[in-house]
Amino acid sequence: MKKFLVWICMLSCIFGLTACGSGETPTAYEQQKMEDAKSLASLVTVPMLSDFMSDNIADDVLDGLTMEEIAYRVEGLAQQQGIDINVDGYAFYKAVDSYRSAYKEIGAIQEIGEATAQIDGNQIVVEVEITGEKKNAIAEVIYSNDQFYVLESSALNPVSSMGELMSGAALNTLIGMGTVFAVLILISFIISAFKLIPALQKKAADRKAQKSGSVQETEAETASDQAPAQEEQDDDTELAAVIAAAVAAYEGSTSSDGFVVRSIRRRF
Repeated sequence: MKKFLVWICMLSCIFGLTACGSGETPTAYEQQKMEDAKSLASLVTVPMLSDFMSDNIADDVLDGLTMEEIAYRVEGLAQQQGIDINVDGYAFYKAVDSYRSAYKEIGAIQEIGEATAQIDGNQIVVEVEITGEKKNAIAEVIYSNDQFYVLESSALNPVSSMGELMSGAALNTLIGMGTVFAVLILISFIISAFKLIPALQKKAADRKAQKSGSVQETEAETASDQAPAQEEQDDDTELAAVIAAAVAAYEGSTSSDGFVVRSIRRRF
């Protein structure tokens, strides 16, 4: 009985994961809306935007217009060709800018290929394959998910070839490896510089000791210079006392207080 319950739980988990992995199937109405969006993108929006890839045409038609005027002008041009579309002026302006930028890389559009569409909330996202003069591209066109199919955004994205992808990957690899090696070399230099620190410290200590020794030597020399002068001064004082005592004895006085020796001149 327990094994049977375990098997039931396992089958329930498997079916649950299968249900989570599969997306919801669009209804017939949603499929029709996606088909309409694909036709509108392939037959109207992309060809119209491709006409604006030339700088002269874009400047002549859109230059100096507000976003509302751009929407009115584009919708009017489409109606002249029997096409009824709704355009957001700012979205169309940015789309023209994207197509003009891509023109430098892919060249003129030579063929409009297959289109795929999916509904993403309030938007219908359409991707159209583009064959360019120099390089292929993918035109992404986004419409509002309603009955008006308002153009909300569009961009022309060049498709990189396998060689370009490999070149980019190789360049990124070289840059990454070069950065790693540069950091390793810098770290090795820093580590090798640690060996110089004790030598620098010893050199600084020797310099400090040498400076301290020179200061002590200078003080000793100064003291030695001052010593003879002090001794000479002491000798003069003693000599003056002896002379004063001799004079007092000669005069018959018992004290030398009244005698002052003002100077002593030595004759050699």
